[in-house]
Amino acid sequence: MSATFKILLLSIWTNTLLLRAGDKPDANFQANVDMVVLTLSVTDSKGNYVNGLKSEDLRIEEDGIPQRIKGFAEGARSFDFSRDLTEGTKVFVLFDTSNWMYDRFACASDAIAEFVRRLGPADSIAVYKFSRNLYRAVSLTRDHDEALSAVRSAVAGDDTALYNTLLLTIRDAAKAAGKKAIVVFSNGLDNASVVTPDDVLAVAENEGVPIYIVSTRTKRMDPLTMEALQRLTARTGGRLFWAESWQTQTQAFNLVRLDLANSYTVAYYPFPNYKQGFRRITVSIVSPTGRKYRVQTREGYRAQGHLPIANVPRENPPRAIESRTGCK
Repeated sequence: MSATFKILLLSIWTNTLLLRAGDKPDANFQANVDMVVLTLSVTDSKGNYVNGLKSEDLRIEEDGIPQRIKGFAEGARSFDFSRDLTEGTKVFVLFDTSNWMYDRFACASDAIAEFVRRLGPADSIAVYKFSRNLYRAVSLTRDHDEALSAVRSAVAGDDTALYNTLLLTIRDAAKAAGKKAIVVFSNGLDNASVVTPDDVLAVAENEGVPIYIVSTRTKRMDPLTMEALQRLTARTGGRLFWAESWQTQTQAFNLVRLDLANSYTVAYYPFPNYKQGFRRITVSIVSPTGRKYRVQTREGYRAQGHLPIANVPRENPPRAIESRTGCK
């Protein structure tokens, strides 16, 4: 099946969700590939973050063609094409509340709550929950107490549609200006989606939103899921963590927070490139010591023009589950 045909099917499916919800398709929404925005982090050979870089320290190439940086910011400041610089990161937390996660809700919410508490005051947070459907518990807000309350009210769901709901979360994140990231907490299994991981990846690469996934499973339990989640995170500039226990989950969320706090945001208008399909991005540090540094960012994007993405009906809140103690 060709990539174009798959995108067409994806568009039909997402617009069907809109019509079922009684809404009109958002015909004006499109992926913007005129300006390319990268979120990247730089580490040395010991894994320490490299701070204090300037735009002139970076070399960006697209299919081997050097690019000219038009926007650059470090840390909590991010480049926004319409308002120059804006403070903070927009963090979309996608919390798996399906029946696969039932026994882990209390400890899982503790790990996410600690992550929310440690984010900077300028950071905005959206809390989404999902099982078969997506429930937007809290839209983007700087009220971290409101976000914490949404995290604490764990809910019971049924089947797991990870890829469906991740696709629709990407759609929401794409509308937010400035620096943003999606943080997924799930057991990683999917038994209800109608889209594939590669469908989600095709959209995620164009939108340029880093995807971080904290999975409660281990690598050895499901090789196919491991490979799919690895592609989604690595090719968008995010990271994948396997964390069964509460301690390792808390550590994983802390690493996500540090990644966001120590990242750079870079924007450029690509020079003419008539290559169709995937355009590969490479970022390097031009200083003599830069050859020892590792740059983490998305691998590229697809030059396909417009990728319509649909809205999703709001899921009615299921019953609340009482918090438990004894997380290990």
